[in-house]
Amino acid sequence: MWQSGTRIIGGFNYVNFQGYLRDCRACPLQSKCMCKPPGESGRQVSIRVGAVKSKSPDLIAQMKEKIDSNQGRHIYSQRLGTVEPVFGNINTNKRLNRFSLRGKTKVNAQWLMYCMVHNIEKLQK
Repeated sequence: MWQSGTRIIGGFNYVNFQGYLRDCRACPLQSKCMCKPPGESGRQVSIRVGAVKSKSPDLIAQMKEKIDSNQGRHIYSQRLGTVEPVFGNINTNKRLNRFSLRGKTKVNAQWLMYCMVHNIEKLQK
């Protein structure tokens, strides 16, 4: 058998091994490696080597600290007065709950059109 790569399944790291059918049929460790005898193809085995280390809790804690600081509260309060009304207007008044097009370029074009309409209305008022 030889190592054919690694993968992550359910938060655990696995090392993948492959072997030829002719080698699997004659292998003395077949009972430990396989539940059933080999069929028409070689064998692929994945062995769990450990859990994946997640960085998300650390990032979440850093963001909480950043928002809870005096400067973070000031910046967030400015956001509430400048950015959120724009999203509220586009979402509620223009009824853009979800994009009706597919693909990054088409969605970007649709978003820019809604933003342009919003800016034109601001200029008109």
